Amino acid sequence: MTFSTVQQFMKDQRIDAWLVYDFRNNNPVIGRIVGAKLHLTRRVYWLLPAAGGPRLLCHTIDETNFKKIGMPCETYPDWRGMQAAVAGLLDGRRRVAMEYSPGGALPTAGIADAGTVEFIRSLGVEVVSSADLVQLYAAAWGERGLASHIDASAHCERIMKAAFAFIGQKLAGPGTNEREVQLFIAEEFRKAGLVTDSGPIVGVNAHAGDPHYEPDEKTHAPIRKGDWVLIDLWAKRPGDDTVYGDITWTGYCGKEVPAEHRKVFETVKSARNASVHAAERAWKAGEAIEGWKLDEAARRVIIDAGYGAAIKHRTGHSLSPGTPGAHGIGMNLDNIETHDTRRMMPGTGFTVEPGIYLPGFGVRNEINVYVDAKTGPAVTSCSQEEIVLIG
Repeated sequence: MTFSTVQQFMKDQRIDAWLVYDFRNNNPVIGRIVGAKLHLTRRVYWLLPAAGGPRLLCHTIDETNFKKIGMPCETYPDWRGMQAAVAGLLDGRRRVAMEYSPGGALPTAGIADAGTVEFIRSLGVEVVSSADLVQLYAAAWGERGLASHIDASAHCERIMKAAFAFIGQKLAGPGTNEREVQLFIAEEFRKAGLVTDSGPIVGVNAHAGDPHYEPDEKTHAPIRKGDWVLIDLWAKRPGDDTVYGDITWTGYCGKEVPAEHRKVFETVKSARNASVHAAERAWKAGEAIEGWKLDEAARRVIIDAGYGAAIKHRTGHSLSPGTPGAHGIGMNLDNIETHDTRRMMPGTGFTVEPGIYLPGFGVRNEINVYVDAKTGPAVTSCSQEEIVLIG
């Protein structure tokens, strides 16, 4: 994604400039912009005007860091000089976007602290949210990101199937447990050269009804015949420009799935498909669609089926490069934890993972979607269409 694309969007939205503020690497957008992980110790301001080239302002102590990567910068010596320099950067600008979220509505978009926003406003500048600018530039996958995601997704599918097969083999012999399956998956990641920040999740029966349950050495349940198993795994290639594959499947240790489990599975799958179809319809119609609407499309299916009280989380999260975990910095499919008004942007991606969580078991069905700039949203991961019969 080039600056020109971002600048055109800014012009369309009547935004004079994008001001990215960072203090001690608290803003992940800086890393995506400068293309390197820098050890920053003082306040940094990066300005992209709607027309013209970007400008960078940093403390004299941090100047060397930017010189090392060949990035020109202006410097300030003290707080008075900083305030004067920022005023100079913004001279003539009246509407500026920052990592700011009105009312704190979108925590992932609200990085600039209140005091800094107050300072910018004191210069006679209106501050608006940069949430969609972040998507266009910092959350965009790029060719490397897309290729790495496709690769990681293929491995995730293979390892997911291998994990269920591993359970089936163990059930025919000495048996197994959640922790053993978790370690099996982790070892498969290692052998494939993949990395992950945590997990995976392996939950049996009631544990599958807890969205973020993870077994460990002390807490894990056995897996037996007649059990329901949920596996959620995510991994990627090492690097700051790679993107996770992130999928969730469910299976049953037996030949005949209980009617209630099957009903819940089909409901969740229909909810997943409804969200994807909403994204596809909006793209084909040339209409902007926001994250909360994609969430509503999925949750409506679950609510209409009578399981509204069993929804415990949003429908999906952003996938983007440059983040240590699978949760990215772009649009989430969310109208339950937040009202996400960020638009589905070309070049970005996200998960679709509705879930129903009951006292005895839970179902989540997770896929990944990439929004191609020419063809629109398309599923890039495998999609579970049938319950896995284990053993």
